[in-house]
Amino acid sequence: MKFYSTNNKALRVSFKEAVFNSLPADKGLYMPEAIPQLDPYFIKNIQQYSLQEIAFTVAQAFIEDDIPADVLRDIIADAINFEAPVKFLSPDTAVLELFHGPSYAFKDFGARFMSRVMAYFSGADDALLDVLVATSGDTGGAVALGFLGVAGTRVTILYPKGKVSEIQELQLTTNGQNIRAIEIDGTFDDCQALVKRAFNDPELNEHLRLTSANSINIARLIPQTFYYFYAYAQLKAQGSDRVVFTVPSGNFGNIGAGLLAFKMGLPVEQFVAATNANDTVPRFIKSGKYEPKPSVQTLANAMDVGDPSNWVRIQDLFDNNLDDLKSMITTYTYTDKETKAAMEQLHHTYHYVACPHTAIAWLGSQAYRGEHPGSYGSVFLSTAHPCKFPDAISEQVFSKIKLPVGVEQLHNKSKVVEAFSADYAVFKNYLITHK
Repeated sequence: MKFYSTNNKALRVSFKEAVFNSLPADKGLYMPEAIPQLDPYFIKNIQQYSLQEIAFTVAQAFIEDDIPADVLRDIIADAINFEAPVKFLSPDTAVLELFHGPSYAFKDFGARFMSRVMAYFSGADDALLDVLVATSGDTGGAVALGFLGVAGTRVTILYPKGKVSEIQELQLTTNGQNIRAIEIDGTFDDCQALVKRAFNDPELNEHLRLTSANSINIARLIPQTFYYFYAYAQLKAQGSDRVVFTVPSGNFGNIGAGLLAFKMGLPVEQFVAATNANDTVPRFIKSGKYEPKPSVQTLANAMDVGDPSNWVRIQDLFDNNLDDLKSMITTYTYTDKETKAAMEQLHHTYHYVACPHTAIAWLGSQAYRGEHPGSYGSVFLSTAHPCKFPDAISEQVFSKIKLPVGVEQLHNKSKVVEAFSADYAVFKNYLITHK
């Protein structure tokens, strides 16, 4: 399978080159030259397969023979060694829990898969691979744990000062070894801009072998399709083959992966993108004008993205046809006040403790069902463990959470972090002088 740039469909690169380059020189994003179509028999009988078997089938459709089948199976077995259960809160509404990996966030799927793919492609004599990643909350922790101790790699994580939770910050700053963290005095968009500029800096790329671990990297996007297929398999096992997915959306990589799965043949009735006050995409869907704005800090910090990078991929999937986009994507936007009320209601009604992102997804799923009643399964995505958001959840509800052992251990580790302004010259000098 070859990959092109969203800014140049004539461009063709290998999967390996797309993974290591992360961003094409023309500043587009890599996309597969053709969307692979899965065997209808596989889809019809998908409930018979495990998560790992589904992941292998989907990944191989993209990667083909760029990675031998036996090696790819081993990569998936090692990377996706946790579950993604669908739990029903009512007969027609379920939550897809994606926080059962080591960093307690859905981004473990992409980060762990990508790190092992990079390790496979990196030769013993290759130069050190510098992985740059901007995070608004959960990406950094997943990448840190995904790459921790991986030979031949060094990870630099940028996160916005004062805009991640305490546990998220500890996950970024207490790893040591080949992981280093930089606190940027700015927003996530500032962090993302620094990373993107670094990739397009010829001088810097002469000094360092750079790649990205953000969802701009195609190796992050592909494994995120796995859990959509697996969720559908679990619904089919329960006797339902109609599904609407509601996705808490920030940088739009998560829902982008779902739409990619849909284009591969996954039967999905509709996708609902539920956002917080950072509503660039909902405004675009309504007006047809894409007008990014500076990100606004909210309780759902991983969604605090004013100019979502992955939106160009979604537009590409639909050939930039707004009417086609509207036929598959419904959007809703929620305030912090509504998010808090939703967390309380989820606990009161279902005894379910949800993080702010999950609560926003639930609100979107309820709004869509109110406007579109029917006999489908409504699945909303839970993208992070609620233990990561003690300041966003009421003390009474938070007290019901049983903290994972790994979270308790974080508080016994020392934090190591650099602090910079959002000045590219300062960031570039750091990368060059701290090899």
